[in-house]
Amino acid sequence: MKNKIFMYLFIFAALLIVFQYVNSKNIHEANAAKIEDYKSKIVKYKDSVRDIGDRAFGLSEFTLGYSEEALNYIEKRGYESDQVIALIEETLYELNLRAEPHPLIPYAPMTENGKMIVNAVRVLNHKWVITNFNDGEYWGELFLKYNIEANGEITFELIDSFLYPTN
Repeated sequence: MKNKIFMYLFIFAALLIVFQYVNSKNIHEANAAKIEDYKSKIVKYKDSVRDIGDRAFGLSEFTLGYSEEALNYIEKRGYESDQVIALIEETLYELNLRAEPHPLIPYAPMTENGKMIVNAVRVLNHKWVITNFNDGEYWGELFLKYNIEANGEITFELIDSFLYPTN
């Protein structure tokens, strides 16, 4: 009888060990598959981050902060690039507050009670600015030349503009 109990315990222990082995092997393989999936995602995301960084660098080429010649010109006049950008943006946004039509936007608002206003400003270098504008429904862009006068006042000259066609 004792032999049979030991034999049953041995078989039970062997089955338990086999079950644990198979279960552990399955868990290990599932985890290894997940790790491989994560590694492939990491490679993909690193490529995406690199591509976004390249695009951001390409976009920054046409800004005042990344143009060495424009920065030198601004600094020789006694200004910092951040000051100039803030001053230009502030001046253009203040023109939005006027009651009469915007002095730089050559288009009349086409919506009822609408007003053409400048929405976004990008200072390209020490002479040029590009902006977009809208009246709530119709959009366009302006290409402006700016000049900082001796008294620190900024003057703008409209070089070109366009209004996006509607469908």
